[in-house]
Amino acid sequence: MRLLLDTVTFIWATTSPELLSKRALAALQDENAIREMSAISFSELAIKQAKGKFSFGREDALASIADLRVRILPYTADHAYELFSLPYHHGDPFDRQIIAQALVEKIPVVTSDEKFGLYKNLKVIW
Repeated sequence: MRLLLDTVTFIWATTSPELLSKRALAALQDENAIREMSAISFSELAIKQAKGKFSFGREDALASIADLRVRILPYTADHAYELFSLPYHHGDPFDRQIIAQALVEKIPVVTSDEKFGLYKNLKVIW
């Protein structure tokens, strides 16, 4: 099963796995899981790190990708087109792009963000 990790889940999975729910941790540890992270999440990490909101930098991200065996899911025009029909339940532009990407790809998102659950047809694992 493919899993799309949101940005905070990606960080917690490597720095503070105790913050993950039991269900999320089990999903991430499943040997058959294909763990993915959006290219959008890397933009979010870089921007928020530059603003001082995250101390999680480029090298941390690259090491975490290797440790978690995460593959990067490119953000495409089809993902962006989905934003036109996406209800405005969530105001964070990074999260909205991740939601659109998950809907187009038809994959669940591993996230603690309760607002993700407001989107019809989006499966959330937490």
